[in-house]
Amino acid sequence: MRSAVTVTLTASAVLAGGLFAGQAYAAPVDPTVTALGGFIMNDGTGTTVYGKAADTRRSTGSTTKIMTAKVVLAQKGLNLDAKVTVDKAYSDYIVAKNASSARLIVGDKVTVRQLLYGLMLPSGCDAAYALADKFGTGSTRAARVKSFIGKMNAEAKNLGMKNTHFDSFDGISNGQNYSTPRDLTKLASSAMKNTTFRTVVGTKTTTQKVTTKSGGYRYMSWTNTNRLLSEYSGTIGVKTGSGPQAKYCLVFAATRNGRTLIGTVLASSSEANRTADVKKLLDHNFKKK
Repeated sequence: MRSAVTVTLTASAVLAGGLFAGQAYAAPVDPTVTALGGFIMNDGTGTTVYGKAADTRRSTGSTTKIMTAKVVLAQKGLNLDAKVTVDKAYSDYIVAKNASSARLIVGDKVTVRQLLYGLMLPSGCDAAYALADKFGTGSTRAARVKSFIGKMNAEAKNLGMKNTHFDSFDGISNGQNYSTPRDLTKLASSAMKNTTFRTVVGTKTTTQKVTTKSGGYRYMSWTNTNRLLSEYSGTIGVKTGSGPQAKYCLVFAATRNGRTLIGTVLASSSEANRTADVKKLLDHNFKKK
């Protein structure tokens, strides 16, 4: 009898100890999100705080334009106030691809800085084309664009983005434009260290004065597609993306109480769910110590 009692007590103690230990050390459960892939890190320490299929390659949509901007801003001797004439090829491309547009007008002269706003706020594929044409090298437009995309891939390699490849300057893929949540977060973290990039992607709306073909001027107004800038306190960037294959993507960054979280969600099921996914993930991870 004594032996049986001893065994029972020991088993109970083990069960109780296991229960209490589990309560004491259980990590908070990550929220459920519709995004098929996600990754968040503490931008100050580089520590991973969330991951879901973080290294699975997926189509990235217009989040590709983060690299477009980064390559432009990395050019030696860059003059942000240099003017670029809007070519008909850029507007023809928008029509042919039914692509998102900064509504650039043929013949206008816009600065590189203005093109960056047109690229990152309304996600203008015409602005992306203009930048690739301006900063690629070669005697033909096709050669310059190919050269620019080559620079994008070279920079991806430099950043250690092992699961990334670009085949376009804007994310309208020819079948080989992909990245991962981890790689895009790494890219965004690097890009956000550039003051101009940080200023552009943190801008909700802007009105820019551009020179017309006749030498006059007009005003162009652009609104950022990143709703988090208005809907989530502390948001500082960075870029939305969408497409038939990409679904709904968002590379994001927010700062609260001196702590910056930066991350990516890929392939959310809708625009609304993309925003909800990120809000839930940020709320959850800002609460962690």
